[in-house]
Parts: sequence; C-alpha cells; structure tokens
Amino acid sequence: MHETNSSSLTPRYFILNGIPGLEAAHIWISLPFCFMYIIAVTGNCVLLYLISHEEALHRPMYYFLALLSLTDVTGCTTFVPSMLCIFWFNFKEIDFNACLAQMFFIHTLTGMESGVLMLMALDRYVAICYPLHYSTILTNTVITKAGLVTFMRSVLLMIPFTFLIKRLPYCRGNLIHHTYCDHMSVAKLSCGNVKMNAIYGLIAAVLIGGFDMFCISMSYTMIARAVVKLSSADARHKAFSTCTSHICAIIITYVPAFFNFFTHRFGGHTIPHHVHIFIANLYLLLPPTLNPIVYGVKTKQIREKVIKLFFREKKMLSMR
Repeated sequence: MHETNSSSLTPRYFILNGIPGLEAAHIWISLPFCFMYIIAVTGNCVLLYLISHEEALHRPMYYFLALLSLTDVTGCTTFVPSMLCIFWFNFKEIDFNACLAQMFFIHTLTGMESGVLMLMALDRYVAICYPLHYSTILTNTVITKAGLVTFMRSVLLMIPFTFLIKRLPYCRGNLIHHTYCDHMSVAKLSCGNVKMNAIYGLIAAVLIGGFDMFCISMSYTMIARAVVKLSSADARHKAFSTCTSHICAIIITYVPAFFNFFTHRFGGHTIPHHVHIFIANLYLLLPPTLNPIVYGVKTKQIREKVIKLFFREKKMLSMR
C-alpha cells in the first residue's frame, strides 16, 4: 500500500517491515533485544546516578563516562521501543517526518558516541603522559566545551542527511525492510539519483569515525611509548590497567560499526539481508548493553560504589 501527498512523491508514512523473512519469529527475536535494552537502560542509569551523587567520582574520566552513558541510553531508546512495537503489536507505520527524526537522532547519537570515545582516549593520554598537569588541563570548562563541540559536530554533519532524503522522489513504494529508519534503507526506496546520499554518507563516516579512530590510535601510541619508559613493572601494569575499560569499549563499539558499514556497502548479495538487519541492530544496542558492565567490572571505584549502593538498598529494604 503506497499513500502519497497530492502535491509530491513524498509518502505520508513508511512501513517498517522488521526483519524480512523472519516475520514469524519476531516474538522470539524480540526477547533478547528486550533483555539487552533493559540491561542497557538500567546499567547506564546506575552509572549516571553514581557519577552524579558520589563525590569520589567527580573527576574528568567519570564525567566523560557519564556523557557516554547518557549518549548510550538515549541512542538505544530512539529505536528499541519502536522496534519492539513492530515485533509485539505489528505497529509498522511511521510518519515520514517521524522517520526523518528517528534517522537524524540515531546517526547523531552514534556519531556522538564515537566522539566521546575519542575524548576518553585523550583523557587517558593526558592522565598518563602529563599526570602532574591532569587537573589543570582537563578543567570542568574544558570538559564542557569538548562535549559541546563533539555534540555540535555530530549535529551539523547529520543535518544534511534529512535534506538529502527529503529532496528525493519516492515511487518504489513505502515499505522499508528494516527495524528502524536508516539513511540508505530509506534512500533505496527513491527512484531518483541517490549517488549524493551514498557519497555524503561515506564522507560523514570518514569525518567522524575515521578522524576519531586516528585520534584514538595516536593517543594510545603515545600512551604506549610513555608506559614503556616507566622503570617499574607495577607502574606499567597500573598505567595500562586504567585503559583496559576504555579499550574494551572501543572494541565493543567499533568492531560491530565497521562490520555493519562494510557489509552494508560491499557485502552485496553474499550476506543475507536479515543478517544485515541483525548486525545493524546489534551495532546500536550492543555498546549500551556492555559498556556499563565493562566499566562496572574493570573499574575498581565504580565496582565499589555499585556494591555499596546495592548493600545500602538491601539494608533499607530489610528495615521496612
């Protein structure tokens, strides 16, 4: 069913088909996604609560972690509830402008997450290479400005996507074989020239992902050189251990992201379409789910605060 405005070839709404070919299994597929979403929201909200209420965590490293948690919980919330509505209630229609809004926020927040990981790498670089000047370099003002610049970079680079999508004529129906509004998934419904969309998507990926990965690589190269020069083995171990959580977060975020990026553009017909959709969903949901767990397990200060919070709540419940 294809419904359009009388004045243009812009559909009034799109239909999100979920995972094509696996419609009969949507209920079962939704269970792990729902479970991951609950973990993501709970874990990131706990981190935000601890960082905001515990004075011992009022340090640049944890401010960046709070920014990452806020980005993660907002990012997965932009698509998981609507995806679950598709799986559970067969609510597949999405207004054209709502689709553009979802697409904008998903891409903006994924770009923001990449930027925050880059800032966290720079934080580790300053902490290890310039420990005596750490507090004077990374002041609250600098952290705030860095966060705002990272956010504005994502916003300004993602705004053109909405105009590139809106200018296209849609005469290939309004059925999107996806669980959310992805830029190229929407563009493929157009009978117009989408070459500019593909080119700009590649440019945005390079300007965000490529630039951030370059900064992260340079930061860890200089960190490794500084750590190797330390005379004490204990000092080297301690320096590297402060980076393990962040390295895990980088792997969790960038491996699915690059896999999704390359399979989407170069996988062609060799990878089934439903596998593309699975990867696209995991790429957005896996980092928010695992990041709180990684930081909770690997970071001693957070682990101690979580245990303290748990026992405090347990004690309060037992007193009632």
